[in-house]
Amino acid sequence: MTAVAHDRLDAVKLDGTGPIYDQIRRSIRDLILGGTWPPGTPVPPEHGLMEQLGASRMTVHRALVQLAREGLITRRRRSGTVVASPPTTHAMLDILSIPAEVERLGQRYAYEVLTRHDGRPSPELALRFGLKRGEKIVHLVTLHRADDRPHVLEERIIHLATVPTAALEDFARTPPGDWLLQHSLWSQAEHAISAVPAEPDDAALLGIAAGEACLLIERRTWNQAAPVTAVRLLYPGNRHRFVGRFGPYGAV
Repeated sequence: MTAVAHDRLDAVKLDGTGPIYDQIRRSIRDLILGGTWPPGTPVPPEHGLMEQLGASRMTVHRALVQLAREGLITRRRRSGTVVASPPTTHAMLDILSIPAEVERLGQRYAYEVLTRHDGRPSPELALRFGLKRGEKIVHLVTLHRADDRPHVLEERIIHLATVPTAALEDFARTPPGDWLLQHSLWSQAEHAISAVPAEPDDAALLGIAAGEACLLIERRTWNQAAPVTAVRLLYPGNRHRFVGRFGPYGAV
């Protein structure tokens, strides 16, 4: 067993509360939801967990089965168990990768993090995103470009209680949305789309006139009941349209 594998095994701890299988489940769940084990990370094998924790095979197996049911791990008979990759689509809209969106248009992608604030939200920010004043968050404003032209203005909140590793990421190489898709899991998403006039500051960043029509996509995601992120994506209305195809059983 490699040193990295030993470290993963040592990271699984019992907290002494409740049934042993649930203690194992909670420990692994927290490692996944906290970003310590990102998607694709191998989960220690059953026999290793049995020896490390002094638990029976049935107990360890029950914990892993429950984690699989929650969508947190993927169990493969031959290649072992790994942390599950987050889902990429929901019934109404994709959880979009903005770089992929731009590349599909045949254009060159670039982005810039304009501002960042870590800590508790201001009263204005708490009101805009429905946050509690005591929450610890990362607040980012990012401008995405396509062929050097403003493509979309993103304002995002990341909940550090759910994704603590975001505090250590500078987002210099990967934009925030794509980083979250790679390093966190979500189980529910909520979308809202509306038409809004561009505020003067936003218009200046998007290279459009103040008051010009924009498409605003607001999205929130959760992992179980824990909030992961909330984002507002502001697109110049005359440059974009969104198309979805639906059948009697949902999106197609």
